[in-house]
Amino acid sequence: MSNILIIYSTTDGHTLEICRYLQKVIEKDAHQVQLISVNDWSSHDLNQFDKIIVGASIRYGKHSAQIYRFVRKNKQLLDSKLSAFFSVNVVARKPEKNKPDTNPYLKKFLKQIDWKPKELAVFAGRLDYPSYSYWDRQIIRFIMLITKGPTARDTIVEYTNWQDVESFGIRISRM
Repeated sequence: MSNILIIYSTTDGHTLEICRYLQKVIEKDAHQVQLISVNDWSSHDLNQFDKIIVGASIRYGKHSAQIYRFVRKNKQLLDSKLSAFFSVNVVARKPEKNKPDTNPYLKKFLKQIDWKPKELAVFAGRLDYPSYSYWDRQIIRFIMLITKGPTARDTIVEYTNWQDVESFGIRISRM
């Protein structure tokens, strides 16, 4: 049995939802899993965990600055553990951009950091225009227009392939 940490950064809550699902999948194999926001990690002893998973959403083409800071500050520890990273983004709704080696955001992230996670994954996120602020809704609609996605103001679409999330959780359990 392993003690596993999932550090996450979420913008609208969907990455946290994915983390909770991963937690359930991993705990089925008798592992202990703790979820911690990237904003709260410093008050925890990361050395107590056997495996560390980092999950982060994309907003306006970038992972949060806190995720970059966390990885840079804890690179040595991450390298010494079994570690994994997953990115949640709406561009992954496209089959040609939903794998670690084809997703532009994950590839960019890996080029900007020195950490080499043992496992990688990309999950398509959720589009929820009614929950966004006025300006976020306008900007995201414009991005969707350019990328041939839905632009109706009342659109709510979940693109997440939960079977892919489950498969990733099983891989983490078996690492």
